[in-house]
Amino acid sequence: MPPRSRHLLRVLFFLLVALAGAAVALTNGGVVEDAACAAANRTDAASLRPDRLTVLLSGYSERRLPLLRAIAGAYAAHPLVLAVVVLWCNPSTPDRVLLRGGGGFPPRVTVRRAASASLNSRFLPRPSDIRTAAVAVADDDVLPDAAALSFAFATWQQQQQPAAAVGPLVGFFPRSHHLDLARGRWAYTAAQPGRYSMVLTKFMVLGTDLLYRYSCSPELAAARAVVDRERNCEDILMNFIAAEKSGAGPVLVEAGSIRDWGDPRNDVNVGGAGEDGGAIKDVGLSATGGLGHWEKRGACITEFHRLLGRMPLRYSYGKVVEAAVGEQGLCSKGGRLVRCDQE
Repeated sequence: MPPRSRHLLRVLFFLLVALAGAAVALTNGGVVEDAACAAANRTDAASLRPDRLTVLLSGYSERRLPLLRAIAGAYAAHPLVLAVVVLWCNPSTPDRVLLRGGGGFPPRVTVRRAASASLNSRFLPRPSDIRTAAVAVADDDVLPDAAALSFAFATWQQQQQPAAAVGPLVGFFPRSHHLDLARGRWAYTAAQPGRYSMVLTKFMVLGTDLLYRYSCSPELAAARAVVDRERNCEDILMNFIAAEKSGAGPVLVEAGSIRDWGDPRNDVNVGGAGEDGGAIKDVGLSATGGLGHWEKRGACITEFHRLLGRMPLRYSYGKVVEAAVGEQGLCSKGGRLVRCDQE
């Protein structure tokens, strides 16, 4: 056989191997989702506890593990939290590092490895782990104090109406959107004074049934593919779903205080749990950073609108407050924990 022909055959062989590997990876991910959706479909909603909360924490960076363990332990100690589930999305982390390094995770914390690093995994139904009617989805660098967590959950409970299929999202960190007429697309923006349309997965409380809708609806398959492609925007898609199901925008709450290690207003060289602030801010699962982050999320809103053929996001006005409080996020500045908006 001529050398050129042998070279072409080798190229073809390696291409087929690569395609087969990709197909296996996609199939495995689909199997996990299908199994979770089938199990969730058999769950009796009446058996879910309305008086307790399950916290779903996502983790990826091994450098954040000490902080993640501390945050998970704080949630687990809260009297209203029935269970804490840490979803570990970094497949390369050895068990000895994840489960035993630094003392492992505290009691009442379950660690689950995700099948992939997909952000869609944050909303995968987990009936074996979730026995509550509500879940709190949270980042691994944010921790509300006990009063803030209790108030957010109480607000979610108050929003549940017997005649409604599902209540709105409840959260601490608002964002908004508007139509950019000059560019003919949607823009993603910070919350406007008194008006917002989304809350972030830095911390949000939602009904467990929304996990099934997000992960298991065939209509949303293309939108979930956008999340995988961009490594971003899973929270925006959940806001789309919740607004459409509830017919209402999200509810912003203010109570207590929230330690936010990921806020860029923290001192660069001051962090928590043995890490410096720069290390905390620079690692994570989603693709973020700079003005491109806002542009990308605006593009996600536009794409979700196109794929669904409708714009379900709704504006909310005002907020539910426990007392007269201002900025809730706590940042480390000058060696002290202060409100992040304090100069």
